[in-house]
Amino acid sequence: MSAGIPNLGENSSQLFLSCSENVYFLAVLLGFYLFFYLHPISLRSSLDFREMGFLSTFLGIIGFGLGIPIGLLVGFFLFIYSEAKDVEDPVTRPLYELDSSALEDILPEIPFWVKNPDYDRVDWLNKFISDMWPYLDKAICSTIRTTAQPIFAEYIGKYHIKAIEFKNLSLGTLPPAIYGLKVYETNEKELVMEPAVRWAGNPNIVLGLKVLSLEITVQLVDLQIFTLPRIALKPLVPTFPCFSSIVLSLMEKPHLDFGINVLGGDVMSIPGLYRYVQETIKKQIARLYLWPQTLEIPVLDASTAAIKKPVGILHVNVVRALKLLKKDILGTSDPYVKLSLSGERLPAKKTTVKKNNLNPEWNEKFKLIVKEPDTQVLQLEVYDWDKVGGHDRLGMQLVPLKLLTPYEAKEFKLDLLKHTNISNPQNQKKRGQIQVEMNFVPFREDSAKFSGPLNGYGRKESRFSRAPDDEVEAGAGLLSVTVQGAEDVEGERHNNPYALVLFRGEQKKTKMIKRTRDPIWDEEFQFMLEEPPLHQKIHIEVKSKRTGISFRSKESLGHVEINLTDVVHNGRINEKYHLINSKNGVIHVEIRWKTV
Repeated sequence: MSAGIPNLGENSSQLFLSCSENVYFLAVLLGFYLFFYLHPISLRSSLDFREMGFLSTFLGIIGFGLGIPIGLLVGFFLFIYSEAKDVEDPVTRPLYELDSSALEDILPEIPFWVKNPDYDRVDWLNKFISDMWPYLDKAICSTIRTTAQPIFAEYIGKYHIKAIEFKNLSLGTLPPAIYGLKVYETNEKELVMEPAVRWAGNPNIVLGLKVLSLEITVQLVDLQIFTLPRIALKPLVPTFPCFSSIVLSLMEKPHLDFGINVLGGDVMSIPGLYRYVQETIKKQIARLYLWPQTLEIPVLDASTAAIKKPVGILHVNVVRALKLLKKDILGTSDPYVKLSLSGERLPAKKTTVKKNNLNPEWNEKFKLIVKEPDTQVLQLEVYDWDKVGGHDRLGMQLVPLKLLTPYEAKEFKLDLLKHTNISNPQNQKKRGQIQVEMNFVPFREDSAKFSGPLNGYGRKESRFSRAPDDEVEAGAGLLSVTVQGAEDVEGERHNNPYALVLFRGEQKKTKMIKRTRDPIWDEEFQFMLEEPPLHQKIHIEVKSKRTGISFRSKESLGHVEINLTDVVHNGRINEKYHLINSKNGVIHVEIRWKTV
């Protein structure tokens, strides 16, 4: 703080000192000049009505009456032909030259990292901005010109406006300064920070308007902006720059101060106008961007950065197959069907094997999770089961999901092909047919559950009261369990952690991370249920496995049981849980419930 600082306190006083440039003040002053100095006899005689003659009174009225229009004319002439002044750099003074009263005035200017321990000092970032400012200035001004050009074009021809253009456009030599930076830790896949930004700039922005035959200049001067924004980079994705959008919001109303020179005169000096303009701008900015209102700036293309989430369930009924190929020695086949959706890494679902049957009937139903109904296809493959060796493929067929209408069952009777390439000559051979019934059922959308305010940060609470259990939406649904990672899990003999998810007798397992106490798995497991899992618990256990041969190769690092009632009511939870039978272990789990 020993460095020089700009004298910011003179801005408000300059607004009132510039009143001498006001045309009305100049006109009245000139009128009194003509009245008092050109007609002194008339003024003195008018002080005594009893001694005032008709001639002196008449001359006094004429003098005052001529002074006002002449003053207005001269003032208007000076306004029209005055030029905008170049903006000069502010005078800076070191702190040791200031007296006690001046030091008290600058106490509010002390950086946040001095007054608040939650804010970090970021001199390195201010140095970076300072060095980059000449280039940022040109880049930002170029963007402003490009953006403003079509807006200006809309007004040309209206209100007798012939032309609008920037005569000068520069953000000045003084860059914004960050007086402190606060970073939040959340359970979501995002990076949240709050910088305290202050900018006492010296921009040189002059806008020229040509109205009829008059050219009017409007200049922005003495700009000061103090604001506390919240910047969220989310969601974090494995594609450079590793976040898909920037979400901005203001945590408090910004402080905004500036002057506007019109034809050389500061119009903000007009009594009442300054406060009205400042308050109006603050209200408009607060209405648009004050938290919880946000401004989202996309960075990555939606198709590239989008995280694919389940949107519905595909119900498939494999009815039968007809006239299949003979693959066995006895002139028959042992067929079964494999079903899978494109873009999924899950194991394919299988029907039962029908022994010695070229026209098998299954009538077996399956459920598959759909993430992109517009692009995904259902792949059907018919195989001949063999006890020894590989299974021979009898034929295959693809069904695009975009052919389906939600909630409407549709039957398909398809000719089996050798390859997906229709032009392949091998597809001319008849391989039989397969008959299936398909129905796509999307999940119910209930955005009201996530429209409430944040509890702390990173967690949304419903604005509605919790519904009783008997009012919960019944029906089938999808339970998605994402094991994000764990912290401070430590084994007695080895640290190669992996997680086990157990629910309703079904067990799923994450990959093993070798030699770490803070594993990150980020693996999702899905359970399709026929009813909401009210009053049920899911068991998650962290274990460690020795990579070599040992009698005690596995070791438990802790476990947790999560009640799913809150998940059913809220639709989603995203929490960190302390592991039972672990000293400091914590596991991060996200669970979602969607009904169809």
